[in-house]
Amino acid sequence: MSPNPIVVAPSILSADFSRLGEEIRDVVEAGADWIHVDVMDGHFVPNITIGPDVIKGIRHWTDRPMDVHLMISPVDPFLEAFAQAGCDHIIAHVEAGPHIHRTLQTIGKLGRKVGVTLNPGTPVDHIQSVIGMVDLVLVMSVNPGFGGQAFIPEAIGRVKAIRQMAADRPIRIEVDGGVGPANAGMLAAAGADAFVAGSAVFKGGKDAYRGNIAAIREAAQAGRCG
Repeated sequence: MSPNPIVVAPSILSADFSRLGEEIRDVVEAGADWIHVDVMDGHFVPNITIGPDVIKGIRHWTDRPMDVHLMISPVDPFLEAFAQAGCDHIIAHVEAGPHIHRTLQTIGKLGRKVGVTLNPGTPVDHIQSVIGMVDLVLVMSVNPGFGGQAFIPEAIGRVKAIRQMAADRPIRIEVDGGVGPANAGMLAAAGADAFVAGSAVFKGGKDAYRGNIAAIREAAQAGRCG
């Protein structure tokens, strides 16, 4: 069981990009713990989203941790730019390059929380050699590249395996993809403690954000206690 408090991290991929700063402000006021930012390059994944300049532009809208998932390859040449833009957590894919140890060392040297992630089809033992280097592991419960996808149930077993791999280290296990109240409890029971949610938070508009975030948090806490 994770010793860390439950965290809900709305993914701005599902926000209204025409008023991105206001959307971030609104979900923070509604109870968001982190802001999750998906960076896609159209090469590593089949979509293009945002870069360091946009992160720099939205940074002043909140002092909550900016949790940034880099779905780009190569990743190393861009780490410093993302750190300087205001990212608090930088998460790199184990599949994004041949030297994952170097990538994670660089993130740490830049003074940011070190995160590693892996695609649903990548065996979890691919992060075994770096588990001692990271502050968090992001478990993808969809194939990265698009929002609004259906949750892959096998992610629950992957969370449990990674929690066992982490042993007594206080590593956060974050889950991203199709996360909502229906599965947050099972994920928390398996050892997850950070929950990225896009459509499950942003559906219904501003007036629904507080209830949406609370529903995910309550389901996760119930799963942890049950």
